[in-house]
Order: sequence, then structure tokens, then C-alpha cells
Amino acid sequence: MPRWPGIESWIEAERHQLPLWCPVLFGVGIVLWFVLPDPRAWMTALCLMAAAMLGGWTLADGGRAARIVVLGALAMMLGLGVAWLRAESVASPVLTRPAIATMDTEVEAMDRLVARGLVRLTLRPVRAVDGRNRFVALPPRIRVSLKQEDAPDGIGTRAIVRLRARLMPPPGPVAPGGHDFARAAWFQGIGATGRGFAPILMLRAGSRQEGLRQRLSRRITDRLPGSAGGVAAALATGDVGAIADSDAEAMRRAGLAHLLSVSGLHITAVVGMVMMLTIRLLALWPWLALRTRLPLVGALAGAAAAIGYTLLTGAEVPTIRSCVAAMLVLTALALGRDAMTLRLVAAGALIVLLFRPEALMGASFQLSFAAITAIVALHEHPTIRRWFGPHPDWRWSAVRQLGSLLLTGLVVEAALMPIAIFHFHKAGLYGAFANIVAVPWTTFVAMPLEMVALLLDPLGWGGPFWWLLERSLALLLALARGVAATPGSVLALPVAWGWSFAAAMAGGLWVALWHTGWRWLGMPPLLGGFVAMIAAPLPDLIVTGDGRHVAIRTDRGLALLRDRAGDYMKGSLGEIGGTSAPPLALIDQVEARCSADLCVTRLARGDRAWRIMATRSGYAVPWAGLIALCDRMDIVIADRRLPRACRPRWLKLDASALQRTGGVSVYLAREAIETVRMAGDQHPWTLGARR
Repeated sequence: MPRWPGIESWIEAERHQLPLWCPVLFGVGIVLWFVLPDPRAWMTALCLMAAAMLGGWTLADGGRAARIVVLGALAMMLGLGVAWLRAESVASPVLTRPAIATMDTEVEAMDRLVARGLVRLTLRPVRAVDGRNRFVALPPRIRVSLKQEDAPDGIGTRAIVRLRARLMPPPGPVAPGGHDFARAAWFQGIGATGRGFAPILMLRAGSRQEGLRQRLSRRITDRLPGSAGGVAAALATGDVGAIADSDAEAMRRAGLAHLLSVSGLHITAVVGMVMMLTIRLLALWPWLALRTRLPLVGALAGAAAAIGYTLLTGAEVPTIRSCVAAMLVLTALALGRDAMTLRLVAAGALIVLLFRPEALMGASFQLSFAAITAIVALHEHPTIRRWFGPHPDWRWSAVRQLGSLLLTGLVVEAALMPIAIFHFHKAGLYGAFANIVAVPWTTFVAMPLEMVALLLDPLGWGGPFWWLLERSLALLLALARGVAATPGSVLALPVAWGWSFAAAMAGGLWVALWHTGWRWLGMPPLLGGFVAMIAAPLPDLIVTGDGRHVAIRTDRGLALLRDRAGDYMKGSLGEIGGTSAPPLALIDQVEARCSADLCVTRLARGDRAWRIMATRSGYAVPWAGLIALCDRMDIVIADRRLPRACRPRWLKLDASALQRTGGVSVYLAREAIETVRMAGDQHPWTLGARR
């Protein structure tokens, strides 16, 4: 007799849903490896999970509850172990400090960012020296950007070139909540990034034959100039380099950026078109149609198209994920099962996480699987099936389809909003409505036109279809620009707490994956986490990890210490500061007093006025005056090491302190500090940054 009959009866009612939690618990183990700081913590977590397994095994009494504890703990152990093993298996040297080097390198990959006038090279250095002709040890793989006009003729894959470049270690987050490129670079094996300078000497020309992806992108952009060609290239090959920055930003603000990343929508469209064409063409041969299961042949053709399209577009993680899902759907069709169920979604997620556990921490994985889980869970509900099922009257059927599309868009937008807030600190307000138009337009108009244009182009018959494609993509871009320009299209929000995001995601999964009334117990954490995310406080002070850039929240907006900061830095600080308004210059603020070397400002918070001082040049400052000034300051910030005698009243952020903490966000009202790096953090991509 089971000890917990109430729990056992609930588990019995939900027994078909239990396998869906395998990838969830596997993912919890992966998250624990990324969140916990060091091997000692990872081993402690593994021991606790092993203890839970043994406890569940000991208490097993014939019921399912104890077995679920055992299997759940095992899944978490495997997830943590797979993440740890993956991080160690891709280990590669990382540049520890900035360097300027002249090097002979082999070109591994090349991407042309046409709209930005840049060429991005992935290089394997052969030999490198510094300005004094001394040997420089470089990582085995680096990424360098060149101006397009500086790239010599003949450069391409397997070319060997000699160039001079300024290299940096892969940068971590600018401040808490920023994108961690260092982590992404670790799993890509990239040990340094930088900018190359002319002249560039070609020692050995690369392959004169461009890859299929490059040739296809070039053909499309030659036929369609401007951003329309860039969008067409993105749909066909995943190459977004020809899209103007303004149009790419408009797509993001309108909630349509997912159309530019080859993922489920694109794979589905390609597979569907290939299957339809295959079945229709083969059906014209009666002998074959009577002796062969044409849907099975169509599924095989669709599978081949999905794999080929994935390889063509560079086999990025989102595309691989979508290809795996397509394979599972086609397999289910071939076996006569439901084409899309939550079990297929769970199987696809588990396959991806087994081979690329780091994908779980990125927005791409989370957005894709949150969207498809929300769609399938919604349409598996009996009430939704009854409301939006087939109807004999075509007019009511059309109304139902429109209602289904609108409801699906709203549910997907709600499912994606916590992820967008956590990763991008923005919430799109009109994305659901824009996608109702953009997704069918792209799937049923733009992509078929592009496929026909590419097929007929070698015969010289593609002209009319290129023209139609250009008009269709111009309308898509016009929609994006219109939505992006609408007041309130995007709401800038502060950096959300990690626990609030975890609560929202856990509540959402609880609602989506269970079927009985107990599913609604997930609503309180879902809503509570979401409210906590949007109610998170704005930082009063943001300091980058190198101490060079400081953003201060004033009554008039976000003011920057260095008004000549680049667009990337301004945009990053604005996102973290929870504003989309252009930043101000601190030197222009009435409460600030700035010289060429220092800035001093006052910031009133509550009943206290904070005095803040920051260095703003690389020149030496007289120490006696600096120490005297420190004594009158509450907070001192510097991009250099300050003397020990410099003792501000509350916080000192100089080079030595920032070396330990990375970027810092300061909340003055509650006198709290958040840092990029945890104390004792020993993840491999952080070790080199602290040397």
C-alpha cells in the first residue's frame, strides 16, 4: 500500500505527462552547473542528488512517487555532468591580456557584413610577433574584423594572410544583465577577438570557389539590393550581414527578428513545400502512385530537404534544433502518429541538450522551445480543440482559423515575454499582432516566391519572381518600420532578478505540462515572478568591468561619463539602465563638475545626497589632491589602481576591485551592489579574465 495515496492518485492521473519532465529536470542540472560557482559546489550538488536517489530508492513502496524522485535526481545529475563534461571537452587557450601582434594566419571562415562594411574572419594563427619582433603566443582560434575595402582579393577559406591586429580577450558582460560573449566564445573555441588593420599581405590565396552558402547569398543580394536582399538572404542562408542596422533594429522592435534567424518557421516552410511538390509530382505517375506510399516518400524528401537546408545555413544551434524537431515530426507522420505533441517537443529538447547543453542558457533555445511548447499545449487542450476545430460552414471555419491565429499569437507573446525581459530588458507590446500578418506572409508568399525565383534563375526566367519577392519583402519591412515607430512599441525595463525569472519559467512549465486541475498551482509563481521582473529597481550607477565607462541615472535620463563611447557601449548601458532614450553626457549636467581627467557629481536618493567621483582620461592625476578628494567622496571609480590612502566613505571601484568583480550595478536607495562575477567563480571562461 503506497504511503501517500493522494499523491499517487494524482500521479496516476498525470502518468502520460511524466516523461515531459525528463528534459526539464535534465535542464535543471545544466542550470545548476552554470549557476554554482566552482567544482566543490558542483560535487556537493551531485552528492545531494545521489542522496535523493538513495532516499527515494529506500522509501520505494510500490508507488510511483519514490521512483519519480529517483529518476528526477538521476536526470539532474546527468544534466550537471553533461554540462561539466562539455565545458571541459571544448577547453582551449584564451588570451589573457590585450595584445597588438603581426601574425601569419590561416582563414578558417569568412563572413561579409555588407551593411556594416565589414568582413569577419575566423583565423588559426600560424606565427605571431609583437612590435619588437618577439614571439607572441596566441590562442589556436581567433576572430578578427576588417574593413571591407581592406580585405584583399583572393581572401577566403584556407587562405594564409599576414596582418596586424589589436586583440582582446573575449569580453564578458558589460555589467550585470549584459550579454556574456566570453561564455559563448568558450564553447565556440574562440580565444581572442579584435580588429585587423591594413595593409594585409596575401601569402596564399584561398579557395577561389566560394561555398554554396556564400554563392547563394551573393546571388540573392545581387538580384535584390538593400535590406530586401538582406532579408531574402537571411531566409535562404541565414546570412543577415546585408540588412541595414536601422531595418534590423525595426525588425527587433516589431517582434519580427525571429524571421531573420533560420529556425522552426523556415524549416517547416521548406519541408512543407518539398513534401507537397514531391507528392504532387509523383502522383502524376499512376503506376508509382498505386504501388508506393507517396506520403512516406514525401516525408523522406522533406527530411532530406531539412538536413540540406540546415547544412546550407551554417548548422547553427537554432537550425539544428529545428531540424531535429522536423525529423521527429516526419517520423511520427511515417508511423501514423500525431504530427506534433509535447512528447516530440520534449524529445527534441533532450536531444539538443545532450549535445549542446550550453544552448539552454541562451535566449535562442529558450524562445524557440517556449514558443512551440505554448502552441502545442494550447492546442492540445480539449476546449481549444472544440472551439477552433473544423466547421462545415466555410465562413465559420475562416472565423475560427482567424481566432485561433490571434489567440495563438497572444499566448506565444505571453510565453516569450519573460524571456525577452530577462535577456534583452525589453517587452514588445505589438509583436503578437505584427506576427499575425508577418508569419503567414513570410511562409506562404515570400519564401515560395524566393524558392521559385532561385529555381528559375539559371534558366533566365526568374526576373518576374525576383520583382514580386522584392515587393513582398518591401511590404514586410514597411510593416516592421511602422510597428517599430508606433509609440510604446517597445517598453524598456530594468535587469530582472534571476529568481523572478526562474519562478516565472517554473510556473509556466507547470501550467503547460500538466493536464489536471493541479496545473493551475503554477499560476501564482508565474504571475508573481513576472510582476517581480517588471517591478525590479533601476540601477543608479553602472560601471563597466574596465572602469572606463560609467552611467549615472539622473532625473533627465542616463548620463555617461565618456560621451564619446561607441554605439555598442551606449546601447548596452542603455539596455541595462532600463531606457531606450539616447544617453546624455555627464559633463553637460548642472550637478556635475568635470575636468579633462575627473568628474565629480552629486546624486540625491531618498534623504541622502551621494557624492561620486570618476576618472575620465588615461593621464596621471596628482596623488595628494586625489587622496584629499577621495576623503570627501562616497563613491570613487577609476580605470586604474588607486593608492591605498584613497578611502571613500562607502565604495571604491578601481582596477584591482573591478578585476575581481567585473562590471558593477549599484542601487543607492538600498545600498546594494550587484557584480558580474560571483565570489570564487571558477567557470573556465572567467579564469583567464582574472589573471
